[in-house]
Amino acid sequence: MDKNFHLEVLTPHRKFYEGDVEEIIVTITTGKIGILKGHIPMTAAIAQAGTLQIKRDGQWREAFISGGFMEVKRVSVTILSSAVEWPEEIDIARAQAAKERAEEKLRQKRSRQEHLLAEAALKRALMRLQIASKYKNM
Repeated sequence: MDKNFHLEVLTPHRKFYEGDVEEIIVTITTGKIGILKGHIPMTAAIAQAGTLQIKRDGQWREAFISGGFMEVKRVSVTILSSAVEWPEEIDIARAQAAKERAEEKLRQKRSRQEHLLAEAALKRALMRLQIASKYKNM
């Protein structure tokens, strides 16, 4: 019995991934969710900063994902996201600079909206750094 389903991951700039997979685990706004073939159809909002784990041929691969939506059907999943990056694509110096800028904005007295935007930027930068450092020696 074939346990694979089709996964397509799109960003505004590229088709990040397309192919058959065994399982995915993705960070949505309420936490992490695992998807297998035959999952109940649903839609979900992708978290501002999280991970996308893809299992293909028995091997897991992890990527950074930020914002968007996921549509799950019984034999396919489509993810539309503002940003998805493999660990080797993450620019560590840029992520570190973004982290420092966000931390500085959080230290300043700013509006509630600016504070929330800085918190979101900090979460994205920290997640990028976490994923990049986790796979740095690969």
